[in-house]
Amino acid sequence: MASDLSKQMMAQEGTLAHESAEHAWITVIQKMDEVYAEMLDNQVELEEKNIALEEAQAYIRGVQSSMSDVLLVCDLGGRVQQANRAFIALHGASEDTFIGTSILTLFEEKCVPVIEEILDGIQDGETEEHEVCLLDQTKKGSPLMVRCSPQFDHDGALIGMVLLGRPFGELRKAYNELNQAHLFLKQTQLHLVQSEKMASLGRLVAGVAHELNNPISFVHSNMYAIKKYGYRLREYIEFLHQELGDKADNPLRNALKIDRILDDIPSLVDGGLEGTERVSGIVQDLRRFSASHREEKTDFELVSLIKNAAKWVLQATQGKVELNVSGEPVHIFNFKGFVHQVIVNLVQNALDAMEHQKQLRIDIHCWQEENQVKVEVHDYGTGITDEDLLRIFDPFFTTKDVGKGTGLGLYVSYGLIVEQCGGEMEAKNHAEVGAVFRIDLPMGAPLSMDVEDV
Repeated sequence: MASDLSKQMMAQEGTLAHESAEHAWITVIQKMDEVYAEMLDNQVELEEKNIALEEAQAYIRGVQSSMSDVLLVCDLGGRVQQANRAFIALHGASEDTFIGTSILTLFEEKCVPVIEEILDGIQDGETEEHEVCLLDQTKKGSPLMVRCSPQFDHDGALIGMVLLGRPFGELRKAYNELNQAHLFLKQTQLHLVQSEKMASLGRLVAGVAHELNNPISFVHSNMYAIKKYGYRLREYIEFLHQELGDKADNPLRNALKIDRILDDIPSLVDGGLEGTERVSGIVQDLRRFSASHREEKTDFELVSLIKNAAKWVLQATQGKVELNVSGEPVHIFNFKGFVHQVIVNLVQNALDAMEHQKQLRIDIHCWQEENQVKVEVHDYGTGITDEDLLRIFDPFFTTKDVGKGTGLGLYVSYGLIVEQCGGEMEAKNHAEVGAVFRIDLPMGAPLSMDVEDV
């Protein structure tokens, strides 16, 4: 009986042990499934992070490659770790040749102290700009303006430096472009101010010229009358002395200096006539610029007009003048009379600029540029001072001696070109010798119009 009970208990224990073992295996398998699923999730996440990392690295490489500035990454010992495409192109060697080498070997010997100063400064976090010369494969130096920044790891520890530099050539190019733009804006501003000034002066001198013209005409006419009267008085006085003979009061005649007066009257009258003619010329120039003109635009060939205008001036010039007119024939539609007068004024101005020179030469060049025609008159004089360049188109401004110029030639020319013909005019010094006056004229369209001065 006891043995049967023992067997029964042993059988129950075996059953329990078997069930316990099966449950343990099931638990293990479930854990293995969970671990495998977690591993799969981690693998997917790792692959996604690797893809993101590759994309980030590709983006950084793309940014570095597109940079025009050179970029160099070094460790704290000054060994090169990475360089961008701009640095490689400037250095002229593949990246493998200098990766791991000292940064000091990449620059000119005179720049080594500067690079060492940069390496020492990085320890203190300094990032100043320095001028250095990068050596290429031919040992030729390329000047750079560089700035260095410290490089930190993810824990914030200093691990190296990043050198960023820009070639001087690009800086000079940018500076030159900026300087040219600045000069262009200044020149444009001067032209605008000059145009406004000319317009205001045109309105002012319109009334002045009109008021001066009548009294000058009276004085001029009266001087001719006085000249005729002088001849008649002299003839009458001589007749009286001949008739009176000894009865004539010669002592009184001598005391009053009648003979000297009679001799001086013609020269005084001639001087007065010359003065009135000069004033009349000034008034005509003023009226030509400020009074109303009615003229129709016509089609004409510009080079032929230039030659004709220059010929007019040179015919009245003493001495031999070398005149060179170049340019292909070009037709424009504008005010022929105004353009002719401007060319005459510019040629005369060129002659005046070479007054004290033995050899006289004037070059006139005409060419077409898009919808404009440009004419340059180049003299071989002493040029124009910077101070005079700012006032060259002012009315009554002249560098000639008193009595030799009115200072209205360029003023009138400027007004005719800018206000009447719709063009532009400028003066500058030639790069080699003399001065150059350039006028820009529109090609124009076949229209007629009434032109009135502002």
